[in-house]
Amino acid sequence: MKKTNIEWTKVPVSRRGFLQGASALGLVGATGLGFAGNAFAGGSTLKTRSYADMRSLDPAFSQGVSDEEIQAPIYNKLIQYQPGSKWGWQLDAAESIEQVDDTHINFVLKDNIGYTNGFGAMTAEDVKYSFERIIDDKLESTNKPDWSALDHVEVTGERTGTIVLKNAFLPLWSITLPYIGGNIVSKKAFESVGGKIDTTPVASSGPYMHKSWEPKQKTTLVRNPDWKGDPAAFDEIQIYPIDDEKASEIAYEASEIDFTRVSLDSLQRLKSSPPANSTVAEFPSLFYVWVGMYLNNPKLGNLKLRQAIQYAIDVPSIMQASYFDGAAPSTGIIAPGLSGHRAQSLTGAAANIQKAKQLFDESGESNVSLAIDVLNKSTNVTTAQIIQANLAAIGITLDVRLHEAATFWNLGGNEDLELILNRYSMTPDPFYATSWFISEQAGVWNWERFANEEFDKIHTDAQGEKDPAKRDMMYRRAQDLMEESGAYKFITHEATSNIYRNSITPALRPDGLPLYRYFNKA
Repeated sequence: MKKTNIEWTKVPVSRRGFLQGASALGLVGATGLGFAGNAFAGGSTLKTRSYADMRSLDPAFSQGVSDEEIQAPIYNKLIQYQPGSKWGWQLDAAESIEQVDDTHINFVLKDNIGYTNGFGAMTAEDVKYSFERIIDDKLESTNKPDWSALDHVEVTGERTGTIVLKNAFLPLWSITLPYIGGNIVSKKAFESVGGKIDTTPVASSGPYMHKSWEPKQKTTLVRNPDWKGDPAAFDEIQIYPIDDEKASEIAYEASEIDFTRVSLDSLQRLKSSPPANSTVAEFPSLFYVWVGMYLNNPKLGNLKLRQAIQYAIDVPSIMQASYFDGAAPSTGIIAPGLSGHRAQSLTGAAANIQKAKQLFDESGESNVSLAIDVLNKSTNVTTAQIIQANLAAIGITLDVRLHEAATFWNLGGNEDLELILNRYSMTPDPFYATSWFISEQAGVWNWERFANEEFDKIHTDAQGEKDPAKRDMMYRRAQDLMEESGAYKFITHEATSNIYRNSITPALRPDGLPLYRYFNKA
């Protein structure tokens, strides 16, 4: 392995104004993890919690927030989310960026960003490689929807280029560039290992570097000595994967971590009597939780049966028992405040047992026994138990199958799925919600194997629709189609509550999710 070293080749570039253009961001017990020592020792180590373990450090294959929380500090993007209470973005690797028309975005890279392990300065070729590899059919990137509008990146100079789109693409500024798909990797580094990595990065470019990963234990990031931007605040960031909020609260109150999300049933207690030198903060959430039904399973091939299940599930009971009335029922996959949010769902939140029984009778099914796969955390287990009781009321037996995170998040390709209690992260544009339920995502993120031509067309057309009213209507219709399939019962968008030490200044998205590269000491 080469020593950590960056050789800089400075090229004069003119400073240019940048244009936000079509940005949608401006609109809207013991843990058993073996913690060692005291958290924040000497003020040089930040210890924090993630709800799932890392699965990939390749931006083409990263799987949501738990991976992006690690990638964002070690890679750079042209732009990054701006911490604060309003959605916005700020320049990162780009010295300037300008949308000149619907399909062309010019960028100029800063001249002081480079890669570790001797892979040199960041160039426009790296940008081209990073973005185009995600749309390469041969790579089969799971994050291809983020760059679905990309035609190519034109390199116009060592640090200048143009992103060329196939069509107008509103989510570019709210999802693609500042999130997972926007991470810029070293072309030389990736090509040196065959064009793809797993959990070991070949080269970093951000304020932190990846030091180590202990599966199911922790990920450790360390300060990048070659970073030329604002200095990283911590010598180390240690990220502990803890599935359950209750376990993370125990770790926090034992002074073993500095920042964590907390459960809603603990919120009032922590607000009224927080641990010493701690702050509790509440945020709206964009997560969405739902019960899915695997359409390819013969046991669920009867639409009337699926509809009976939809009407039997009582979401208000789940809100009370699982979320302690700290969250509200959802109407779909798009949260309040975003384009496409529905005022109400088609099947309603409260159970309609009479209608459920009628549909079950009409289905002609009898002696129905099903299973629901659930991530093993207290909120999910309680929710599954309520659903179990709901279905028993109409004569359906439901077995609850519990999984640890490493197993659960690999269930997407399982042909034995029946019902699934699931939860996905979200960004501030409805495109990111519908992306994972199109036909080509079947068996990847579309665990239900939902396939609908009208839905797919809406997903494609809405990404460039500039009329807000039309775009809103399109996304509402997309959620109607999901619900009409009988494969979905929408539960909640949850709520986000965090607790952190007063010795740190967290940098958070408006939905309360952390941006670790911008965390600081108080």
